[in-house]
Amino acid sequence: MNNVPIKNWAEDDRPREKLIAKGAASLSNAELLAILIITGSTKGSALDIAQELLAICDNKLNLLSRLSVHEILEYKIPGLGQAKAVAILAALSLSARKEQEDKSRQQITCSKDMADFLMPHMAHLQHEIFMVIYMNSANHIIKHKIISSGGLTGTTVDVRVILKMALQYNAVAFIISHNHPSGSLNPSEQDLAITRAIHSAAKTMDITMLDHIIISDHGFFSFLDNEFMK
Repeated sequence: MNNVPIKNWAEDDRPREKLIAKGAASLSNAELLAILIITGSTKGSALDIAQELLAICDNKLNLLSRLSVHEILEYKIPGLGQAKAVAILAALSLSARKEQEDKSRQQITCSKDMADFLMPHMAHLQHEIFMVIYMNSANHIIKHKIISSGGLTGTTVDVRVILKMALQYNAVAFIISHNHPSGSLNPSEQDLAITRAIHSAAKTMDITMLDHIIISDHGFFSFLDNEFMK
Protein backbone atom coordinates (compact mmCIF):
# COMPACT_ATOMS: atom_id res chain seq x y z
CA MET A 1 0.00 0.00 0.00
CA ASN A 2 1.04 3.60 -0.61
CA ASN A 3 1.46 5.47 2.67
CA VAL A 4 1.40 8.90 1.02
CA PRO A 5 -1.96 10.57 1.84
CA ILE A 6 -4.11 11.46 -1.17
CA LYS A 7 -4.00 15.14 -0.18
CA ASN A 8 -0.27 15.07 -0.87
CA TRP A 9 -0.66 13.65 -4.38
CA ALA A 10 -0.44 15.77 -7.51
CA GLU A 11 -3.78 17.55 -7.99
CA ASP A 12 -4.50 15.75 -11.27
CA ASP A 13 -4.19 12.40 -9.47
CA ARG A 14 -6.55 13.16 -6.57
CA PRO A 15 -9.93 11.49 -7.18
CA ARG A 16 -12.08 14.40 -5.97
CA GLU A 17 -10.20 17.01 -7.97
CA LYS A 18 -10.15 14.70 -10.99
CA LEU A 19 -13.93 14.27 -10.81
CA ILE A 20 -14.48 18.03 -10.61
CA ALA A 21 -12.15 18.74 -13.51
CA LYS A 22 -12.92 15.83 -15.84
CA GLY A 23 -16.22 14.30 -14.66
CA ALA A 24 -17.05 11.01 -12.98
CA ALA A 25 -16.60 9.01 -16.19
CA SER A 26 -12.87 9.71 -16.09
CA LEU A 27 -12.46 7.90 -12.75
CA SER A 28 -11.95 4.20 -12.18
CA ASN A 29 -14.25 2.26 -9.85
CA ALA A 30 -11.52 2.31 -7.21
CA GLU A 31 -11.16 6.09 -7.47
CA LEU A 32 -14.92 6.59 -7.09
CA LEU A 33 -14.97 4.33 -4.04
CA ALA A 34 -12.01 6.24 -2.60
CA ILE A 35 -14.10 9.42 -2.67
CA LEU A 36 -16.72 7.66 -0.54
CA ILE A 37 -14.11 6.23 1.81
CA ILE A 38 -12.59 9.74 2.22
CA THR A 39 -9.68 8.90 4.51
CA GLY A 40 -7.08 6.17 4.61
CA SER A 41 -5.28 4.47 7.46
CA THR A 42 -1.71 4.23 8.67
CA LYS A 43 -1.27 1.37 6.21
CA GLY A 44 -2.52 3.08 3.08
CA SER A 45 -4.64 5.72 1.37
CA ALA A 46 -8.39 5.68 0.71
CA LEU A 47 -7.57 4.51 -2.81
CA ASP A 48 -5.58 1.57 -1.41
CA ILE A 49 -8.56 0.60 0.74
CA ALA A 50 -10.87 0.82 -2.28
CA GLN A 51 -8.57 -1.34 -4.38
CA GLU A 52 -8.32 -3.98 -1.65
CA LEU A 53 -12.10 -4.10 -1.26
CA LEU A 54 -12.63 -4.44 -5.01
CA ALA A 55 -9.99 -7.18 -5.23
CA ILE A 56 -11.99 -9.21 -2.71
CA CYS A 57 -15.00 -8.91 -5.04
CA ASP A 58 -13.04 -9.82 -8.19
CA ASN A 59 -13.21 -6.12 -9.16
CA LYS A 60 -16.95 -6.44 -9.84
CA LEU A 61 -19.39 -3.90 -8.39
CA ASN A 62 -22.32 -6.29 -8.65
CA LEU A 63 -20.53 -8.71 -6.32
CA LEU A 64 -19.70 -5.87 -3.94
CA SER A 65 -23.37 -4.82 -3.87
CA ARG A 66 -24.33 -8.31 -2.65
CA LEU A 67 -22.27 -7.96 0.52
CA SER A 68 -23.84 -6.76 3.74
CA VAL A 69 -22.13 -4.27 6.02
CA HIS A 70 -21.32 -7.13 8.38
CA GLU A 71 -19.75 -9.17 5.57
CA ILE A 72 -17.57 -6.23 4.48
CA LEU A 73 -16.36 -5.72 8.05
CA GLU A 74 -15.49 -9.42 8.33
CA TYR A 75 -12.65 -8.88 5.84
CA LYS A 76 -11.04 -6.51 8.37
CA ILE A 77 -9.55 -4.13 5.83
CA PRO A 78 -7.52 -1.51 7.75
CA GLY A 79 -9.28 1.85 7.63
CA LEU A 80 -12.63 0.46 6.47
CA GLY A 81 -15.10 0.67 9.34
CA GLN A 82 -18.87 0.51 9.63
CA ALA A 83 -19.57 4.12 8.58
CA LYS A 84 -17.55 3.75 5.39
CA ALA A 85 -19.10 0.38 4.57
CA VAL A 86 -22.57 1.89 5.01
CA ALA A 87 -21.68 4.82 2.72
CA ILE A 88 -20.43 2.45 -0.01
CA LEU A 89 -23.53 0.24 0.05
CA ALA A 90 -25.81 3.29 0.15
CA ALA A 91 -24.13 4.71 -2.95
CA LEU A 92 -24.42 1.39 -4.79
CA SER A 93 -28.10 1.17 -3.85
CA LEU A 94 -28.76 4.70 -5.12
CA SER A 95 -27.09 3.83 -8.41
CA ALA A 96 -29.25 0.71 -8.79
CA ARG A 97 -32.42 2.67 -8.00
CA LYS A 98 -31.53 5.36 -10.51
CA GLU A 99 -31.07 2.68 -13.17
CA GLN A 100 -34.43 1.17 -12.24
CA GLU A 101 -36.16 4.55 -12.52
CA ASP A 102 -34.67 5.10 -15.97
CA LYS A 103 -35.84 1.70 -17.18
CA SER A 104 -39.32 2.04 -15.68
CA ARG A 105 -39.97 4.94 -18.06
CA GLN A 106 -39.21 2.79 -21.07
CA GLN A 107 -41.84 0.90 -23.01
CA ILE A 108 -41.67 -2.84 -22.43
CA THR A 109 -41.64 -4.47 -25.86
CA CYS A 110 -40.17 -7.90 -25.15
CA SER A 111 -39.03 -10.22 -22.37
CA LYS A 112 -35.49 -8.82 -22.48
CA ASP A 113 -36.78 -5.31 -21.75
CA MET A 114 -38.52 -6.67 -18.68
CA ALA A 115 -35.51 -8.73 -17.62
CA ASP A 116 -33.26 -5.67 -17.92
CA PHE A 117 -35.58 -3.88 -15.49
CA LEU A 118 -35.75 -6.82 -13.09
CA MET A 119 -32.07 -7.74 -12.94
CA PRO A 120 -30.99 -4.92 -10.58
CA HIS A 121 -33.89 -5.80 -8.27
CA MET A 122 -33.39 -9.53 -8.08
CA ALA A 123 -30.26 -11.07 -9.57
CA HIS A 124 -28.04 -10.33 -6.56
CA LEU A 125 -30.45 -11.53 -3.85
CA GLN A 126 -29.61 -14.56 -1.71
CA HIS A 127 -33.28 -15.17 -0.86
CA GLU A 128 -36.28 -15.63 -3.12
CA ILE A 129 -38.79 -12.86 -3.78
CA PHE A 130 -41.95 -12.73 -5.89
CA MET A 131 -42.66 -9.46 -7.68
CA VAL A 132 -45.48 -8.15 -9.85
CA ILE A 133 -44.90 -5.41 -12.42
CA TYR A 134 -48.04 -3.49 -13.35
CA MET A 135 -48.36 -1.74 -16.72
CA ASN A 136 -50.68 0.58 -18.61
CA SER A 137 -52.10 0.14 -22.11
CA ALA A 138 -48.87 1.46 -23.67
CA ASN A 139 -46.81 -1.16 -21.78
CA HIS A 140 -45.12 1.40 -19.56
CA ILE A 141 -44.46 0.34 -15.99
CA ILE A 142 -46.86 1.91 -13.50
CA LYS A 143 -45.66 0.16 -10.36
CA HIS A 144 -43.68 -2.84 -9.21
CA LYS A 145 -44.47 -4.55 -5.93
CA ILE A 146 -42.88 -7.37 -3.95
CA ILE A 147 -45.71 -9.73 -3.03
CA SER A 148 -43.74 -12.24 -0.99
CA SER A 149 -40.22 -12.86 0.21
CA GLY A 150 -38.35 -15.93 1.34
CA GLY A 151 -39.89 -18.64 -0.81
CA LEU A 152 -42.39 -19.33 -3.56
CA THR A 153 -45.44 -21.36 -2.55
CA GLY A 154 -49.14 -21.25 -3.17
CA THR A 155 -49.72 -19.86 0.31
CA THR A 156 -47.25 -16.96 0.03
CA VAL A 157 -48.47 -15.78 -3.38
CA ASP A 158 -52.04 -14.55 -2.96
CA VAL A 159 -53.75 -14.16 -6.35
CA ARG A 160 -56.37 -11.86 -4.80
CA VAL A 161 -53.71 -9.42 -3.65
CA ILE A 162 -52.15 -9.35 -7.12
CA LEU A 163 -55.45 -8.57 -8.83
CA LYS A 164 -56.55 -6.09 -6.16
CA MET A 165 -53.37 -4.10 -6.74
CA ALA A 166 -53.94 -4.21 -10.50
CA LEU A 167 -57.29 -2.50 -9.96
CA GLN A 168 -55.77 -0.06 -7.47
CA TYR A 169 -53.14 1.06 -10.00
CA ASN A 170 -55.54 1.01 -12.96
CA ALA A 171 -53.27 -1.49 -14.69
CA VAL A 172 -54.45 -3.27 -17.79
CA ALA A 173 -51.62 -5.80 -17.78
CA PHE A 174 -48.93 -7.20 -15.53
CA ILE A 175 -45.92 -9.47 -15.48
CA ILE A 176 -44.99 -11.70 -12.56
CA SER A 177 -41.43 -12.55 -11.69
CA HIS A 178 -39.35 -14.33 -9.10
CA ASN A 179 -35.68 -15.09 -8.66
CA HIS A 180 -33.74 -18.31 -8.21
CA PRO A 181 -30.80 -17.67 -5.84
CA SER A 182 -29.41 -21.08 -6.85
CA GLY A 183 -28.72 -19.71 -10.33
CA SER A 184 -30.97 -22.25 -12.04
CA LEU A 185 -33.32 -20.94 -14.71
CA ASN A 186 -35.46 -24.07 -14.94
CA PRO A 187 -39.08 -23.57 -13.80
CA SER A 188 -40.29 -25.93 -11.09
CA GLU A 189 -43.67 -27.62 -10.95
CA GLN A 190 -44.62 -25.05 -8.30
CA ASP A 191 -43.63 -22.25 -10.69
CA LEU A 192 -45.83 -23.73 -13.41
CA ALA A 193 -48.80 -24.22 -11.08
CA ILE A 194 -48.68 -20.64 -9.76
CA THR A 195 -48.35 -19.29 -13.30
CA ARG A 196 -51.46 -21.15 -14.43
CA ALA A 197 -53.46 -20.05 -11.38
CA ILE A 198 -52.63 -16.36 -11.73
CA HIS A 199 -53.04 -16.38 -15.52
CA SER A 200 -56.49 -17.97 -15.24
CA ALA A 201 -57.68 -15.61 -12.49
CA ALA A 202 -56.51 -12.52 -14.40
CA LYS A 203 -58.57 -13.55 -17.43
CA THR A 204 -61.78 -13.51 -15.38
CA MET A 205 -61.14 -9.82 -14.58
CA ASP A 206 -60.15 -8.87 -18.14
CA ILE A 207 -56.60 -8.09 -17.03
CA THR A 208 -53.76 -9.49 -19.10
CA MET A 209 -50.93 -11.43 -17.54
CA LEU A 210 -48.20 -10.99 -20.14
CA ASP A 211 -45.40 -13.18 -18.83
CA HIS A 212 -43.70 -14.86 -15.91
CA ILE A 213 -39.96 -14.25 -15.79
CA ILE A 214 -37.46 -16.14 -13.67
CA ILE A 215 -34.33 -14.16 -12.81
CA SER A 216 -30.93 -15.43 -11.66
CA ASP A 217 -27.38 -14.16 -11.88
CA HIS A 218 -27.02 -16.37 -14.97
CA GLY A 219 -29.76 -14.62 -16.95
CA PHE A 220 -33.53 -14.99 -17.27
CA PHE A 221 -36.23 -17.42 -18.37
CA SER A 222 -39.44 -16.19 -20.01
CA PHE A 223 -42.54 -18.37 -19.78
CA LEU A 224 -43.98 -16.53 -22.82
CA ASP A 225 -40.91 -17.02 -25.00
CA ASN A 226 -40.88 -20.72 -24.10
CA GLU A 227 -44.59 -21.14 -24.86
CA PHE A 228 -45.66 -21.77 -21.27
CA MET A 229 -48.30 -19.02 -21.33
CA LYS A 230 -51.05 -20.81 -23.24
